[in-house]
Amino acid sequence: MVEKFTTVLWFDGEAEEAARFYAETFPDSSVGHVFRAPSDFPGGKKGDALTVEFTVLGRAFSGLNGGDMFKPNESVSFMVTTEDQAETDRYWDAIVGNGGQESACGWCKDKWGFNWQITPRTLLEANQAGGDEAKRAFGAMMSMGKIDVAAIDAARRGD
Repeated sequence: MVEKFTTVLWFDGEAEEAARFYAETFPDSSVGHVFRAPSDFPGGKKGDALTVEFTVLGRAFSGLNGGDMFKPNESVSFMVTTEDQAETDRYWDAIVGNGGQESACGWCKDKWGFNWQITPRTLLEANQAGGDEAKRAFGAMMSMGKIDVAAIDAARRGD
């Protein structure tokens, strides 16, 4: 089935590797059709993956092996809402531990340069509550790399 809306991510020859990593890391994720070059072409050879269809958390993506012309940047990120510290740790550690890098306030970058926000639900709920609760949770978050759920919960309570 052809999706009506698919986000296309630009890779420098590693779309298939990235798709497989995402599918192994996140639930409701899979690798679909891989379109391979039918013949040699400038910069590649017959059988190279040109595009890779995949889903991450039920969302459709296509990886395009377009070369080194364009790079991902912080203007686009993928936010994953987590339920607890264990889920937060699992995703953060998978991304950072697979050649990625840590950033601030729940952000990290995967080895292909794509930015992820690993965001516990409690932080979103604090922001939605507004007032002093949101202010305390925001202040706590600003000092973190990976989000510490217990510290956010304590900040929400004013502990």
